[in-house]
Amino acid sequence: MEKLKNRIDFVYIFDVQNGNPNGDPDAANAPRVDAEDMHGIVTDVCLKRKVRNYVQTIVAEDDKNEYQEGYDIFVKDKAVLDALVEKIYDYESVKKIKDKDKKKEEAKKLLCTNYFDIRTFGQVIATSGKQDQVKGPIQLTFARSVNEITTRPLSITRCAVTKEEKNTETDDVRQKERTMGRKNIVPYGLYVCYGFISANLAKQTGFSEEDLALFWDALKNMFDVDRSAARGLMSAQKLIVFKHDSVLGNAPANKLFDLVKVEKVCDGAPRSFSDYTVTIDKAGLPANVTVEELI
Repeated sequence: MEKLKNRIDFVYIFDVQNGNPNGDPDAANAPRVDAEDMHGIVTDVCLKRKVRNYVQTIVAEDDKNEYQEGYDIFVKDKAVLDALVEKIYDYESVKKIKDKDKKKEEAKKLLCTNYFDIRTFGQVIATSGKQDQVKGPIQLTFARSVNEITTRPLSITRCAVTKEEKNTETDDVRQKERTMGRKNIVPYGLYVCYGFISANLAKQTGFSEEDLALFWDALKNMFDVDRSAARGLMSAQKLIVFKHDSVLGNAPANKLFDLVKVEKVCDGAPRSFSDYTVTIDKAGLPANVTVEELI
């Protein structure tokens, strides 16, 4: 495994058509919006969930056994996190250590070795008596839409009723019973997320160049392996990577992100990625920083 030697900052741009990219459970699962300016929001937790799902899919379909060791996912459906932590503490290499702090460090090391998402994003370990934290090298911001979005509630129905009640004998009553509920969609939204990769923290968790390659693959392809009718058509449109020539970096991340301009070029409401242009001011790139478009 090759170690990371460079700090990396990146801009990830994706869009949604006629779907709900990230529902808010406090608002009847309507698409998340900033109430002050009506720009759409997709949380970092939502995006990391899709990365995890992609890695799970890749591991499950791995016929060449490239990702069998060390690519399990810690936070996944039906996982009992306390039980997974206890399993790590049952390793002989951990049990034989008497010092409490050293025992925790060895357990953290094994958690990072075994689980891709822990050595990538970090993890808070809340198991009683074993509380600790792993700070991951990759951190994401909330994604925000470039323009205001409009959320539209739609009623959804079906032609059958769940069960026949005594008062559903007439067609008019049965017609009312057919209404199932509502779903909310965003007709179109283009979202921008910023990401940061620390080579220094990568050394601590064991995050490698091979892990980074898998992470880039996830950002490129994760929407295609995790489709849902509720999410509509979600697509990765741009992945712009700024690479520093040192571990700690050569320029502030915000100055690099300012070099990327996303502008609407259509009249009226945008309805596709072609209604926008994305440009990079490469002339303003600081010394010892390179830029690459992976999408």
